[in-house]
Amino acid sequence: MTDHKNKRPAIGKGRAAARVGNAGHQPGWADGLRKLYDGVVNEPLPDSFDELLRKLDQADDD
Repeated sequence: MTDHKNKRPAIGKGRAAARVGNAGHQPGWADGLRKLYDGVVNEPLPDSFDELLRKLDQADDD
C-alpha cells in the first residue's frame, strides 16, 4: 500500500534557482514566499484525504 502522507512532489527548487540567474540574489519577498510554500507542502495530509486515497488505490487493484 502506498503511504500518501510522505509522498510530496519535488517542485520549484530548480526553477527558483534558475530565476536567480548570475546575479545570485533574490527579491526580498522570495524568502517569505518560499517559507510559506514549504510550510503548506509539509503539512500532514488530512485523515479524510488519506482514507479517500486508500479507497482509490484499492479500486485500482480490483
